[in-house]
Amino acid sequence: MQNAIDIFSYRKYWAKRFLPVSQLPMSREEMDTLGWDSCDIILVTGDAYVDHPSFGMALVGRLLEAQGFRVGIISQPDWTSAEAFQVLGKPNLYFGVTAGNMDSMVNRYTADRKLRSDDAYSPDAVGGKRPDRSVLVYSQRCREAFKDVPVIIGGIEASLRRIAHFDYWSDKVRRSVLVDSKADMLLYGNAERAIVEISHRLAKGETIDTITDIRGSSFICRELPENWTIIDSSSVDTPGKLEAKIDPYAEQQPTCSTKQKEAPATDNVVQFVRPDRHTSAIRLPAYEQVKKDPVLYAHAARVLHLETNPGNARALIQRHGNRDVWLNPPPIPLTTKEFDKLFEFTYTRKPHSIYGKARIPAYEMIRHSVNIMRGCFGGCTFCSITEHEGRIIQNRSEKSILNEIETIRDNVPGFTGVISDLGGPTANMYRLQCKDPEIESACRKLSCVFPGICKNLKTDHTSLINLYRHARELPGVKKVTIASGLRYDLAVQSPEYVKELVTHHVGGYLKIAPEHTEEGPLNLMMKPGIGTYDRFKEMFEKYSAEAGKEQYLIPYFIAAHPGTTEKDMLELALWLKQNNFRLDQVQNFLPSPMALATAMYHTHRNPLKRVRNKSEELVVPKGIRMRRLHKAFLRYHDPDNWPMIREALKKMGRSDLIGNGKRHLVPRWQPGAKKDSIQAKNTVLRKSGRSAGRGYRAR
Repeated sequence: MQNAIDIFSYRKYWAKRFLPVSQLPMSREEMDTLGWDSCDIILVTGDAYVDHPSFGMALVGRLLEAQGFRVGIISQPDWTSAEAFQVLGKPNLYFGVTAGNMDSMVNRYTADRKLRSDDAYSPDAVGGKRPDRSVLVYSQRCREAFKDVPVIIGGIEASLRRIAHFDYWSDKVRRSVLVDSKADMLLYGNAERAIVEISHRLAKGETIDTITDIRGSSFICRELPENWTIIDSSSVDTPGKLEAKIDPYAEQQPTCSTKQKEAPATDNVVQFVRPDRHTSAIRLPAYEQVKKDPVLYAHAARVLHLETNPGNARALIQRHGNRDVWLNPPPIPLTTKEFDKLFEFTYTRKPHSIYGKARIPAYEMIRHSVNIMRGCFGGCTFCSITEHEGRIIQNRSEKSILNEIETIRDNVPGFTGVISDLGGPTANMYRLQCKDPEIESACRKLSCVFPGICKNLKTDHTSLINLYRHARELPGVKKVTIASGLRYDLAVQSPEYVKELVTHHVGGYLKIAPEHTEEGPLNLMMKPGIGTYDRFKEMFEKYSAEAGKEQYLIPYFIAAHPGTTEKDMLELALWLKQNNFRLDQVQNFLPSPMALATAMYHTHRNPLKRVRNKSEELVVPKGIRMRRLHKAFLRYHDPDNWPMIREALKKMGRSDLIGNGKRHLVPRWQPGAKKDSIQAKNTVLRKSGRSAGRGYRAR
């Protein structure tokens, strides 16, 4: 993989004499106290400002401070005018804009498009402190506040909208957020490398429109560069009925002349060489095309996901009207040394003092937890973690992690001796990687663990086992629990890990995510079969018994995922009943931008395979009634769902499952009065043997 400049090797900016500060300023008064006449960079965020490495703006702000820049924070501004974006004055270099740790639409609306009443990232969880599509609104207000200041957008909301994308909340395909926001540049993925390089280059006098070569960046270009080979995406993955093209993944490739802007699909091949991927770009179907044609949308989604490995990805281009959105290849992952330093800055590890005694739920949840890695190679199609953080795991050193635990022990208020989590996107991918860097750089698989675990993947959990042991041996640490989701198909490869986890690090419950039981939906999710879950469950129960502990698994399931039929949901409900699971909370599938499952939802096509006009269309549960029915199957024990389930069973020809016996899914009778309904629910719970503290949830 291409080498990258160490992000801490740059010469510090002259303003380093003013730094570091106890907390990044949020007001003009704080700036005056610090002796600042201006900020070099102002970061705008939809979250409350918590000076903790788990909050993106704090991490980016402290990283830029370490480079010598004066950084100010505008948190949850009043977006109805530009006035709130002028409170810190004009930044010398640029505005950095993000919606926050969560996508603003996911944060504000449920999977059924209902408005949420609270916001975990706001003081006292008050909702409504950020606008819908925050990146768009904030960017436009920054432009109004200071027209000549560059605006750079980033974070998960911008990252997942970097090309034309299906928007679930408006039920239409929207343009790249870069176009609609009128920002100068978009940074996607983990953007530490990009933001550091851009900051130093702007500080040296370069203009934002001339910085076009940074990995992980996207910008508007009106003219394509010379000396580049432009490859039509239909050569990569043919959509519909087209003439055969040369496969760009083959050993020999056609090339354009150095001054050719774009290779038409019908060009005759006159010369064969392998194009240099560093000067090759793939043209995706235009926004106007993917908006109208589901096949081209699914095709574009597939090609984008094939070009996400930093070791071999090429630039992507997508036309929007008379402009091209250019996406450079993904950023090079941070080294362990670089990653460690991100957690060594002088964070207060508290909310900004402006909030007083207000409670910020997201902070309360993570203040005693430690992030040990980032990235995920699972490739689950319904999840956007991989699209944002990448498939290559970035790890912290054990020393760095243990140092942070000691910092929490010594400095964080309310610490009782319990570390609430050592995790990340997935609890047990720490230090798991490909056996061969060359194979890793050449790989184009969407998942390292589907349809089975890749033979080139190291699954040794020894480093994680040692970390757990050393963490719980630290003075003052009574217990370390694991709250991050567990990848159980990896865990069963290491019985020693499962034993260590179950014996010492389960706080009564352990979250895992089978998601479904049926092969059809699981294949479209790129999840392992339910048999793997059964093997893990056996190990979990065995080691719990050996440890003399009563512990329970919390399985998560998805309702209404693309490709899921009513029969699939019925089979899942019967499995739940057979295994005596009564789910407390159920979550319908939420089509988040750029996820492959979202492409399935919108197009009814399967982008895990080559997409053609004649490709078989997927069954996609849409509409309120259908989605409610799928949720109802997961909560088959709730009397409120019985009428809907009975009706569905009759239509499916499965009236045999309606009755009062153990083999039946729902009873024939229906509670009448509210009192009867409550009594019926309590009866069901008593029969299940479920105690007050023994719940099961699904998402």
